[in-house]
Amino acid sequence: MDYSFLQHYWWFLICLIGGLFAFLLFVQGGQSMLFSLAKDEKERMILVNTLGRKWEYTFTTLVTFGGAFFASFPLFYSTSFGGAYWVWMAILLCFVIQAVSYEFQSKPGNVYGRNTYRWFLFINGLLGTFLVGAALATFFTGSDFYVNKENLTDVLNPTISGWGSEWHGLEALAEPRCWLLGLAVFFLARTLACLFFVNRLKDETLVARSRRFLLYNAVPFVVAFLAFVIWTFLSKGYAVDPTTKAVELVQYKYFTNLIEMPIVGIVFLAGVVLVLFGIGRTLLSKEYSSGIWFTGLGTVLTVCMLLLITGYNNTAYYPSSSDPQSSLTIENSSSSEFTLTVMSIVSLLVPFVLGYIIYAWNALEKKRLDVKDLKDDGHVY
Repeated sequence: MDYSFLQHYWWFLICLIGGLFAFLLFVQGGQSMLFSLAKDEKERMILVNTLGRKWEYTFTTLVTFGGAFFASFPLFYSTSFGGAYWVWMAILLCFVIQAVSYEFQSKPGNVYGRNTYRWFLFINGLLGTFLVGAALATFFTGSDFYVNKENLTDVLNPTISGWGSEWHGLEALAEPRCWLLGLAVFFLARTLACLFFVNRLKDETLVARSRRFLLYNAVPFVVAFLAFVIWTFLSKGYAVDPTTKAVELVQYKYFTNLIEMPIVGIVFLAGVVLVLFGIGRTLLSKEYSSGIWFTGLGTVLTVCMLLLITGYNNTAYYPSSSDPQSSLTIENSSSSEFTLTVMSIVSLLVPFVLGYIIYAWNALEKKRLDVKDLKDDGHVY
């Protein structure tokens, strides 16, 4: 295991966590439909408590994603989180109000009312998913920052990186592709939520309505996702010269990465097929309810492969649109070899953690949920 292997290994782990996070965003997608899919208080109670059993998985995965990035690629963490802080602060706020809402909406002495906290959940479902998608799109479109490691020797101003725009990340909203991926993630989350409700709910009215909502959300998701992918594959990408380490724009770079890494390309296509299969089978068969697992697995694979091509095959995963030579690669932004080695040893515990998550998930999903089950539940949100 040389230094390069460790860098590629940790980029893969981060991409895998990103794929898992994208799947778990079905919680946010369900929250965005609290006032549309649910028509009365009984139905909202069912949805909130169905999602409430899963919200901590999404929150924990987001924290793990940020923590893994901080430990393995600290220069990205300091550059992006320290420069594009308005975007990241908005995302963090959306997820903080989610945690507060689940824990306090049914507490005695709630002076704000239950619906106030449900609107917080709606905001998390709407803005949280869109902003995450827009932020990830900058891995392809580039961001306005510069990096100068020589500043470390400057006692008065030892700042390695800086941001070129006073908008500090919000300027990404001027890029159409950021909107496309933001909308794709938003509608993907809602699509996954509909599939989850079909799989987990016992209320026939909500299940039938979820199937209708699945069509309404799957169509714009597919359109936005295909538009983003096609545009990105036809655009220029930030390639790194393996000898000089110079960064230059190369036409069709991300599509070329899929071709030159056939395993990544095949898994990407398999993920897309699984996503479409889960959606299509659920729409065509009123008896079928397992689409969440096919679409969920497809989401993990597709997002993981999309993130991989931003860092593998001599590609700058966090490109600078204003100064391409400041772009971050898995080679120039990673932790030391010693740090990555120690972290890799710790990462061997991941399968055990994953096994516990699967066990806990199954323990909470022994039967489908109905409003009658809430009376016997020891913890109602």
